[in-house]
Amino acid sequence: MLDDKNNSINQKQDNRNLSDVFKELQQIRYASTTNQAVNAKVEKQSKQKSSKMHKTKKVAFVSDNNSFYQNKRSVKLSNLIIVLAVLILIIIAVFPKNVFSTETANEEEQDDEKIVETATIPSDFEINRRALNMQKIISENSSFEKVKEQVTEQRDIDYEVQSKANGSLPRGEQVVIQEGVIGKEDVSLVKTYENGEFIEEIILDKHTVQEPVPEILDVGTSDFLAKLKIHLGDTVYLTSDTVLRKEAKDDSEEVANIKQYLDVKLLELPSEDWCKVSFDSVEGYLPTKNLTSAYVTPNIIEKNRIQRILIKVNIDMELNKSSGLTLKDYQKIFKGMSQDKNKIFEDNAEVFYNIDKKYNVNGIFIASIAIHESAWGTSQIAQDKHNLFGYGSYDSTPYESSFEFNTYEECIDTVAKSLVKYYLNPSGTKIYDGEVASAWYYNGPTLKGVNTRYASDLDWHNKVYSYMEMLYDRLD
Repeated sequence: MLDDKNNSINQKQDNRNLSDVFKELQQIRYASTTNQAVNAKVEKQSKQKSSKMHKTKKVAFVSDNNSFYQNKRSVKLSNLIIVLAVLILIIIAVFPKNVFSTETANEEEQDDEKIVETATIPSDFEINRRALNMQKIISENSSFEKVKEQVTEQRDIDYEVQSKANGSLPRGEQVVIQEGVIGKEDVSLVKTYENGEFIEEIILDKHTVQEPVPEILDVGTSDFLAKLKIHLGDTVYLTSDTVLRKEAKDDSEEVANIKQYLDVKLLELPSEDWCKVSFDSVEGYLPTKNLTSAYVTPNIIEKNRIQRILIKVNIDMELNKSSGLTLKDYQKIFKGMSQDKNKIFEDNAEVFYNIDKKYNVNGIFIASIAIHESAWGTSQIAQDKHNLFGYGSYDSTPYESSFEFNTYEECIDTVAKSLVKYYLNPSGTKIYDGEVASAWYYNGPTLKGVNTRYASDLDWHNKVYSYMEMLYDRLD
């Protein structure tokens, strides 16, 4: 009966899995102190039982027999536990922790809880439920690598930037006077890498191979230039009539008078109050407060164009050149004039512009002759014969001898060509349509020169010039 029971126990032990063995090992470990206490109690009870010798030999025999079987079973169990323990250690060393399934781990935890509940564990012992994973620790630390190397590198040396104030530049503007050049140096150092990644360096020595060249900047400080957004060498314009002086002071010698809207070239800026300029090749100083720029005053350019035309208007001006006026200028001049009652000149403004460009003659001069000779187109010859100039007439028979034209345009064109060919240009001058000037009555390209042979009235040139001034003034 006992052998069957032992065989059953052994068979059951053979069928145990690894989790069961762990449980038994743990139970044996934690129950060791308890067994000592039980053995002491058994020994005490044995002494008490020795006095009861009246028990039969059969009972003793049975008791000894039971003890024999118990000892035999304990030896088998101990041997099996030792073998399994060795096997477990080999498995732990060979296989990683995650070989065991989650289900087995859960069963172990439940069984451990049962053992803790049933076994009496001394307070001196502590259950380690978070065992160290040595395989994981070894794996993580095996990837840690810290390397140091000593190298020599050539590195750049940054150049410094040096700046100085310059009153000839707009405030805030910078001009590079000298380009900076990066220097070179050899550097000996120790570099540290951790897991292939650079973390620090220690410089041992430096040796300069090429010195850096500093960058030099001029930094502008002029509020005047910044306000007008201009630089030296730019064109600026007068906001009022101004005296050009020899030196930068109010009581200095006068060099020239410059009219409003005229342009000058900015040369120097000795201070914020005075500047040196060039006006038609004449140099001198004038106050900066009298200047503006096209940026600040956009319409100043158009005003300057007109002013440049007007300053050339004088009684001795050359008439064998275009006036420089545009079609809009001619239209502006002749529009709405009270003297032009029949609007002859307003209607023919474009005709005067065309002969100005086509024959290279001053169209305002031609128009002024027509106004003077025809009394603004009111004369009998002008009305009956479309002849605004009295062209062809003689003093004795002015009406009868004067030419007749079909239109005012034909009359204007004919007289312009005649003046260009016979009065205004030297002989041989190329004029229009491949022709050259005959210069039969040429005495210079001015009003006085034309007056010599064109009109018997010696004051004719002054009278014509007065009309020219009046027409030009309508531009301003």
